[in-house]
Amino acid sequence: TMTSSAGSTSVPRQRQRRSGRRCGHAPARESQALSSLGDFQTLPLEIFQMVLNYLSVKDISTLSMVSKTIGARLINYICTSSGSRRLLLQDFHHPQLQREEDSILQHYRSLGLLLKRCTLLLPTRDRLKYVHRVLSGVSCFKLNGCASPLHCLGLQCYGVFLQILTAGWDELECHRVFNFLWELSNLARKVQTVVSSKPGSARRLELRIRLYCRGVLLSWSRRGDSAFWLTRILKPWPMVNQARLLYIIFGPVSSRDGHVVWQKMIEGPTDETSLKGLADAIKLLYGTEAREWTADDVISLVDELSVVPQEWLMENNARLLLLSGNNICFTFLASKAVNGRAVELARLMVFMVLVCEKDLYCMDWAVRMMQKVCKVFSTPWERNNFLQCLENAFARMLMDTLQAMLAGERDEEDSSFLNLFHLMNAQANFHKEILYMAMGNNTS
Repeated sequence: TMTSSAGSTSVPRQRQRRSGRRCGHAPARESQALSSLGDFQTLPLEIFQMVLNYLSVKDISTLSMVSKTIGARLINYICTSSGSRRLLLQDFHHPQLQREEDSILQHYRSLGLLLKRCTLLLPTRDRLKYVHRVLSGVSCFKLNGCASPLHCLGLQCYGVFLQILTAGWDELECHRVFNFLWELSNLARKVQTVVSSKPGSARRLELRIRLYCRGVLLSWSRRGDSAFWLTRILKPWPMVNQARLLYIIFGPVSSRDGHVVWQKMIEGPTDETSLKGLADAIKLLYGTEAREWTADDVISLVDELSVVPQEWLMENNARLLLLSGNNICFTFLASKAVNGRAVELARLMVFMVLVCEKDLYCMDWAVRMMQKVCKVFSTPWERNNFLQCLENAFARMLMDTLQAMLAGERDEEDSSFLNLFHLMNAQANFHKEILYMAMGNNTS
């Protein structure tokens, strides 16, 4: 009787305690959330948001680290129309804003850090949803929204915002970010349009893609980051489209309206400025940071690039190779040697000598490059055949230039005479370096 009596009194007590925990669970959690607001728990939400209007972005960013609850409230504030109007600039083309570019970019760096801190504990997908909610109202952050062809501060701000937000994210998360931006901007359809159309037929769309890719996706300071994003842009497309897209993003543009100049490499010799962007992109893809690209991939891309939109002048090919660096230059030349294209290789080598003369590079570089290429040939006959082709190419170019002069083919700058002058000096300096090298090896 005593046992049953004790059991009858103990069991209800245990149940009562469990029941008490269940009933008090929600209020306890709510009170804990309120307590994490500190002194702000006494303020209504509207008053809390009014207080935020008096704080700088940096101060709000610091406040977001106090607790998860405050971070959630701050996210809600940023997503409201009043918070969005205050924190996000809408008209990036106002002349006054252009003069304050550095401070505006710093503002968006701070805003990126604020959103990074507020969403720190959320999954990547949810973080990107908040990014979309915050930024979707700003037309200049979209592919269609850039009104200025020469300068788009809005896209720069978007770029620095994303850099700060995604700094330290792993590669899988960055893949999700790229897919999010790719879909948000409808970039796939727009790229498909320009790479399948006649070059220059969609000039405004080409320009928008160029500005968006450079301002948002490729504005990273670290080479590894830039290589990752450039790979994501190019890899989904066949090689011929990759070359076209590379030219759209990094090729020469008009100083008047900023549109891509497609005929620049075809109509005449160009300068280093027009080729530097392309050369830097090629170096980026050839570097160790771009793990998804092999040397053969890059060489094939350079080959395809040299016929966009039509076959380039050989001098422009040579200048691009020189600007791309020793490793790429040698690999490209060696691939022609291995494939038995001695005549084409010799002609390209002559134009590289000409570029060295015109652009004031040391001529001994060209001689050393020729020596390295000669070592690629597997037999003495192949090497001697290449050297014979090299001298024949010099002779043919001199004769063609002289014939053009005698035929009276002159333009306003009298370029035929100037070309002959550069070519003769190039040949003389090239052979002088070879003589120095030969005589130096034979003398004590």
